[in-house]
Amino acid sequence: MSETSGQLSFDADGSQPPSVPSAASAAVPGLRYIAGWLAPDAGTALLAGIDAASWSAQLKRRVQHYGHRYDYGRRAVAADAPRATAPPLPVWARELAARLVDEGLMDREADQVIVNEYQPGQGISAHVDCVPCFGPVVAAISLGSSCLMDFTNPDPDPADGAKLAVPLAPGSLLVMAGPARYAWRHAIAARKSDPGAAGRVPRGRRVSVTFRTVLHTTQ
Repeated sequence: MSETSGQLSFDADGSQPPSVPSAASAAVPGLRYIAGWLAPDAGTALLAGIDAASWSAQLKRRVQHYGHRYDYGRRAVAADAPRATAPPLPVWARELAARLVDEGLMDREADQVIVNEYQPGQGISAHVDCVPCFGPVVAAISLGSSCLMDFTNPDPDPADGAKLAVPLAPGSLLVMAGPARYAWRHAIAARKSDPGAAGRVPRGRRVSVTFRTVLHTTQ
């Protein structure tokens, strides 16, 4: 990108034009966006399976931890202890983790999965996933509603963009590696609608499923 910021827009129905995936991948080095990685019926079934499990309300938004529990206050993966134990990865998570490796999207199967629920108006501040905690690739599936995710380069090259808003459609997969994983920050603005090609696009309930490999745990 030659400008300091940009946005890839939704269509009027919250979906994306065909150019969005390739444009997002080209603008942010190491970012790979795959629309329709999960078919609509598969996404619906996955969301139903997730909702059948227990949610934690430790944050302002509801979450589920599998494999290892992430301590948000300490920004660390908690070692195995009675208060820190997370359930093992369920069957659906193991199957998707294996698929990510089979398709060459992750270098090894994820052993930590976190599920985040976002109601309209909820977001997450700009951040880089814990570098000493997790491996070189982070992959996330979007379910339910669409939303915009903002990517910000804290040290932009004049020839590159400093900020890009990427539409995340239901069933899409976002893979972050290289600069997208370690340098660019990603965030979701806390609002109830997003700008689109034909006006505001209302948000509904969105659930993200993030796959990571654990490097280090703390007591």
